[in-house]
Amino acid sequence: MDQGIEFIFIGLLVPAALILWWVLAVRARRKRRRTLLAAPFPAEWAQILEKNMPLYRRLPEDLKNQLHGRIRVLLDEKQFIGCRGQEITGEVRVTIAGQAALLLLNRQTRFFPALRTIYVYPSTYVTKAAEFDGIMVIEGQSVRLGESWHRGPVVLAWDSIAGRVRNMHGAHNVVLHEFAHQLDQEDGAADGTPILENRSSYKTWARVLSAEYEQLRRRADQGRPSVLSSYGAVNPAEFFAVATESFFEKPQQLYAHNPELYNELKNSTLSNGKRRTN
Repeated sequence: MDQGIEFIFIGLLVPAALILWWVLAVRARRKRRRTLLAAPFPAEWAQILEKNMPLYRRLPEDLKNQLHGRIRVLLDEKQFIGCRGQEITGEVRVTIAGQAALLLLNRQTRFFPALRTIYVYPSTYVTKAAEFDGIMVIEGQSVRLGESWHRGPVVLAWDSIAGRVRNMHGAHNVVLHEFAHQLDQEDGAADGTPILENRSSYKTWARVLSAEYEQLRRRADQGRPSVLSSYGAVNPAEFFAVATESFFEKPQQLYAHNPELYNELKNSTLSNGKRRTN
């Protein structure tokens, strides 16, 4: 075979082989997910959810069954790594996966495709941080309960997750917050707008979320309280994460004080219009 023709042949063959490999891998993943979604849910996992997820007890059976399947997929596809002596027990894995899976109910889901690893610290942890004050970059340290990296891992503090069980009347939920960021970033941008089910939904989403965000910013500047944490006034991405926490953690208060925001979250992205368990 002529050397030039040989190079052309190899150049065509390699991409074709890669495409075939990708197609087979996607089919295998879909088949495995179907198996996991239909598999029985271990009783000991259900007991963990009963203990550590107050909302789980109020879910109707159809949503519980959905949640179970999504938990199984997350546990199968995501790696949990303990940091600074944190042991990764069944309780740690199921509790985190259970809360994260709440964001995937009643909607088409890709199971947080950019996420591969979840790092768990025993308590709040310190990271290096840098801020630009307009003149110079100031380096320092930041104490954190969790963080979500774009196309990277989620980092969580276990004592904050476990403490949520003991303080059921607060709105802060670090798992929901950080996984809301993952949901937001699925389209490649951390802008407070996750992938919505319908193209027509984006216009209403932008109108409602922008108005609610500006309202929270004004209230935060004036020192006035809100159902939403003032941390949501930092930027639209944090606003979506904070709104997600409130939607699941104190839906009655959110519906009473921010009904348009509640309904937009319910109808457009979180549980696709079937959330009402309050």
